[in-house]
Amino acid sequence: MIGRLPLALIVAGKEYPIQTDYRNILPILQAANDPDCSPREQLYIMLKRIYRDQLDAISKEHQEEAAKQAQWFIDCGRTDENRKKPPVKLIDWEQDEPLIFPAVNRVAGAEIRCTPNVHWWTFMGYFMEVGGDGLLSTVLGIRQKMSKRKKLEKHEMEFYRNNKAMCDIKKRYSAEEQVEIDRYKKLFG
Repeated sequence: MIGRLPLALIVAGKEYPIQTDYRNILPILQAANDPDCSPREQLYIMLKRIYRDQLDAISKEHQEEAAKQAQWFIDCGRTDENRKKPPVKLIDWEQDEPLIFPAVNRVAGAEIRCTPNVHWWTFMGYFMEVGGDGLLSTVLGIRQKMSKRKKLEKHEMEFYRNNKAMCDIKKRYSAEEQVEIDRYKKLFG
């Protein structure tokens, strides 16, 4: 499979065509970060977006395998079975959208949002090649240092102070949690 982009996944010995465009995967990542979306809903969204109409052809007993294959596709063929703990979140696809697309466009040499059908692995290839001199790289570098409790350089600290809202990943709360937070704010000013 070297040099080829997957266009189908094999589940229970049968090949199922999949939806490969990056615009199809981003809503899956969005659902995964939505505190109002249950794990069951997140799973359904992933399976439905990847397999589309083919999902109905996959028996219930093989849906776990279908989910593992879909996750493999989203992870661009990587398997991190040895991962002991989840990685620190350094990027939020929704919050960072205004930073991501200019950086990816620069690497791709085109406005990819206007390009029809950009395979997810191609999009991620562009994303992984984003260089160290842009705004996205600056923000990710600061986030990474802060997550490891490393000292920021003087220029990084100044950038962080001036762009805190851009650098800090905003915590998302479920609607129920937000009602509680708002109630406490109202009570205690």
